[in-house]
Amino acid sequence: MDSRLRRKTVVLSLSAVLLVLAAVLYSNKETLLTSGKFAFLSAVTGVETEEAQPESGFRAERVAEDGMIEGSDLSAFMQDETFFDQEKNSYERLQEALGREGDAEAKTPGILTLTAVSVQKDIRVQIVGQEGSPVTGETFFVSLSNVESQVGSYKDLDKDGIIYIGDLPAGDYFLTLDAMEGYQVAAGNLKVTVKDKVEYQIIDDISLLMKTEDEIDAAKEDTGEQDAVSDADNTEITDIRKSDGKTRFGIDVSKWNKEIDWAKVKASGVDFAIIRCGYRGSSSGVLVEDPYFVKNIEGALANDVQVGVYFFTQATGEVEAVEEASMVISLCRDYNLTYPVFIDTEGAGGGGRADQLDIETRTAVCAAFCQTMENAGYDAGVYASRNWFYNQLEAQELEDYITWLAEYRGNPLYTGEYKLWQYTSNGAVDGINGRVDLNLSYLGY
Repeated sequence: MDSRLRRKTVVLSLSAVLLVLAAVLYSNKETLLTSGKFAFLSAVTGVETEEAQPESGFRAERVAEDGMIEGSDLSAFMQDETFFDQEKNSYERLQEALGREGDAEAKTPGILTLTAVSVQKDIRVQIVGQEGSPVTGETFFVSLSNVESQVGSYKDLDKDGIIYIGDLPAGDYFLTLDAMEGYQVAAGNLKVTVKDKVEYQIIDDISLLMKTEDEIDAAKEDTGEQDAVSDADNTEITDIRKSDGKTRFGIDVSKWNKEIDWAKVKASGVDFAIIRCGYRGSSSGVLVEDPYFVKNIEGALANDVQVGVYFFTQATGEVEAVEEASMVISLCRDYNLTYPVFIDTEGAGGGGRADQLDIETRTAVCAAFCQTMENAGYDAGVYASRNWFYNQLEAQELEDYITWLAEYRGNPLYTGEYKLWQYTSNGAVDGINGRVDLNLSYLGY
């Protein structure tokens, strides 16, 4: 058989197959349409269907002689706001097609997962929803076991999505979240290695523990006091000292300074600013971001003011100090800090949760904070008044870190070495309404 004859034979065979297939489809068109397999066309064309399809929830239309669905509107897809939206949740599109988008029972229940971290002989468990935040308002239970046996079951008593388990021997443990009505619980156990000693490393998911002032009672939580005021003897210098070859002039600010015009601040001769990024609540111990932190650090950097930050601590131990350092890093990792990060150890009016710490524990808190910051690549130091360094801290144990002294005298009486000196809280700087803390830096930056 020559090639020309072979080609003709192939063409005739294919034509015969196609004719048979077309005949089969035509003879079964009613069955196909009523089966719901073409029902999706009604959603695309916008045609109101006539024959109910109880199995699928859709109805199909008859096909006209020209092969089109009778009465179809070929431009109807333009009225579908999700037609070109490939990002729209497929589940939402299905619910809308069914007309059930407002039906709570039709929606998929929330999916819950566990996250956990151990700092020292403990586990902090977080029950996290699909948005990545702890799920609040529910009473969750988690079961804890080790390689040998069941350790116990623990309840989220305050319904904040966080369960703290303390006093655990070091080793490997396994967490399981108990079933919860209305939620889907991720299958399997979460393995957690409990540490015997504090490793001064940042906690990656610390943002789950952080709050804004909109979520707390700030009047009860933000109660730090300037201890240096009690040391003042009316000889403090309140005028602005200009920079020279050895010193730099700066300020420290927080939400208490409210709105700041950083262009005017820079023009007034300010070289650097130590900005409060957050604090631990003196009542509840919650971690809170200073509401003016972002405005302040971005305003300072935009006007070529060098920046460092400080955090007001109310930590009662090394574990909480690591949490505080982790929060600082979480807030500051996207900014260029050229001055150190400081832990502020002032009192909180006598009623703060850390006000009655013994000297040894308070010193350990400061060291844990600073070491965690240095391990993450930051310069770190301790802020305190002369009285606080003398009577509330073992200052010699903190000599490896930068000392920021607050002493409101013309000539400080503090005998230790310090690299920053806050010499007044009654300063005035153009661009800031009201009083502001003034500082000198001897860091040589």
